[in-house]
Order: sequence, then structure tokens, then C-alpha cells
Amino acid sequence: MPSRAEFEAREAATLAPYAMRSRDSRGRRHREAEHPFRMAFQRDRDRIIHSTAFRRLEYKTQVFVNHEGDYYRTRLTHTMEAAQVTRTLARALGLNEDLAEAVALAHDLGHTPFGHAGERTLDRLMAPHGGFDHNAQSLRIVDLLEERYPTFRGLNLSFEVREGIVKHSTRYDRPQVHEFDAALAPCLEAQIVDFADEIAYNAHDIDDGLKSGMLDPDELRSVSLWADALERVSRDAAGAPPHVLRYQAVRAIIDRLVTDLVDHLVAGVAEQRIDSLAAVRRVKPRLVEYSPEIAACNAELKSFLYDRLYTHHRVTRMTQKADRIMTALFEVYVAEPRQLPPHVTRRARDDGEPMPRVIADYVAGMTDRFALEEYKKLFDPYERV
Repeated sequence: MPSRAEFEAREAATLAPYAMRSRDSRGRRHREAEHPFRMAFQRDRDRIIHSTAFRRLEYKTQVFVNHEGDYYRTRLTHTMEAAQVTRTLARALGLNEDLAEAVALAHDLGHTPFGHAGERTLDRLMAPHGGFDHNAQSLRIVDLLEERYPTFRGLNLSFEVREGIVKHSTRYDRPQVHEFDAALAPCLEAQIVDFADEIAYNAHDIDDGLKSGMLDPDELRSVSLWADALERVSRDAAGAPPHVLRYQAVRAIIDRLVTDLVDHLVAGVAEQRIDSLAAVRRVKPRLVEYSPEIAACNAELKSFLYDRLYTHHRVTRMTQKADRIMTALFEVYVAEPRQLPPHVTRRARDDGEPMPRVIADYVAGMTDRFALEEYKKLFDPYERV
């Protein structure tokens, strides 16, 4: 069997000069022996997949709350789709697939129940205590909240994966970024995750929106990306059932966005003479972008989804319901922390953590259905506690 050093040498020989090589990682917070044949970012990816927070994503909202139907994407299926797009981009660009995939798999670990609505509520409630941001929470989870090892807290991920978790978007002004030098952009493996995330959710929100009936197919034809894709697949697959054409059109949009991103980045690398990872890090806010034409088309699609899906009355009703539920849970725990499970209050006592932050960790870690059950136990007088 080849050794880890041999795998690292093979990897280094095949990656682009501006890619992050596993053997060049800045290492982990806590010293650990290297694995005989697994490289650093492989181990990070595996640790993320086996974490408790990753499993909970199965029952956390993407747009549709879990109990609304088995067809719709959850936070877990979204993460898997984003990771698939990330791997495609990384391979096409000669980047480190293991690193890019690890960042993609971890990018939503810190999300609350009930999607972005839950995050907005928790951020509002935590405003006097430092606020709440799901990227920062993802880092907090892998650094502190996961408990799986006898000698340290967290997953002890490599510097580059941890940096990618908090810097895959362009907001470098958060306190958590300071450890990773806010003056520098992250590696390309992290930068592409932001786009893979958006490509995945734009595509599957079209699919879920049409399936749910919240999106009108005729209105969607006003969006150029969808109209072009549907026209092409209808011509190539004439006579196919509508649901097949819908799926093929979604595929075509993903392919068009990914291809444009690759082409534009390759051109940008050549134009700016990017020949090293250091050169990548000097380009702020980031090197990865769409071409102007596709950027405009993508913005049109996002605007349409916001107007027709994310603010649809059914989604808005659930958003308001989520706000009431999470506000009630947070406030009742703050008023009387003894209603929390002992392992939660123990963290405040043993680690010296402020109680509001400990409560935010607990609420953010809930799945949709756990939050709903907890709400019933706390506020329904006929529910067993």
C-alpha cells in the first residue's frame, strides 16, 4: 500500500500551481500523529461526515420545513449537492478536491432549525451578546462543541479547512476571521464553495418551488437562465414528460453556471498571472467570479426566487412561526436555565461560558422537529415533559 508521503507526492504533481497541497497544511491546533496513508484534508472530510452536527442537517430546513414533504431538500441534501458541485469545480480547475469538499460539507454545520429565518431570529436575540452567524457557529462546532476525542474538544481540523469555513464568503470583518488574517483572501478551494453553495440552492429551489406549486412555470419563463435551458432541453428531448424536462432544465442551468465559472476563472488566472497560492491570497475580495453576462443572469434568477418563492405567503407563514417558536424557546431558557438539560448547563459552569451563548448553541443545534417538540413540552400544558 502506498504511504501517505507517496499519496502527497502524487497529489502535488497533479494539482495546479495555485492549489493548496495537503503536505503544505499549516496543521492542527492540537498535535496528532499523521495517518499512515490518509492525507490531512481526507481526515478532515471524514471527521465532518461522522460528526453529530452533520447528521442533524437531515432534519433542518432548507426552504421547506421537514414535515411538509419528503421530496423537498433538507439542509443535508443541500450540503451534499453543494459538495458535488464543489468537487466538479475543484477537479476542473486542478484544485485540491479533498480540501474543497471538506469545506463544502462543513459550511452549513452551524445553521439553526428553520433555515435562514431561524438564523435571523437567533441573531436578533443574541445581539446584546455578540450576535449569531452560522459561519462562525460552524467554526465553533468543529473547534469546541463536538466532543469525540479524549484529549481535546472539537474535531481538530486543519487550519485550511477551518479558514475556509469562516472565509468562504467575502465577509472578512467578523471577529472569528482575525485568527486567519483578514487581510488575505482564502485559498481557491474555499472560494469556490461560496459559488457551489449558491448554484446548488438556486437549482434545487427552482425544482422544489415548481414541485410545491409555489412557482408558476409560465412566470419562471421570464428568467433568461430558465428560458434558455428549457428551450434547449425541449428541443433535444421533444416529447419527454414535463417532470423530465424540468429536471433536464435544472441540470442545464447547473452546467452553464459551473462551466462559466471555470472558464472565467481560468481566464482570470492567466490575465493576472496567478502562479502560486500566495498570489491567490493577495486578490481581494476574491479571484472567483462569473463572467459579467452570467453574473447578470444569475442575479435575475436570485431576484425572481426571492420575489416568488422566499417571500411566498406559505414560506412567510412558516418564517413567522419559526420566529415565534425560537424566540419563545430562547427566552424561556434565559428566564429559567434549570429547564435546560444538565449537559447544557454544565458547559456554562465548567467552561465559564455566558449562559446566553450556551443557550444559543443549544437552540442552534436543534433540528426542526426537535424544536417543535421542545416547544410543545414547554408550552402545551397537556404535553408530557
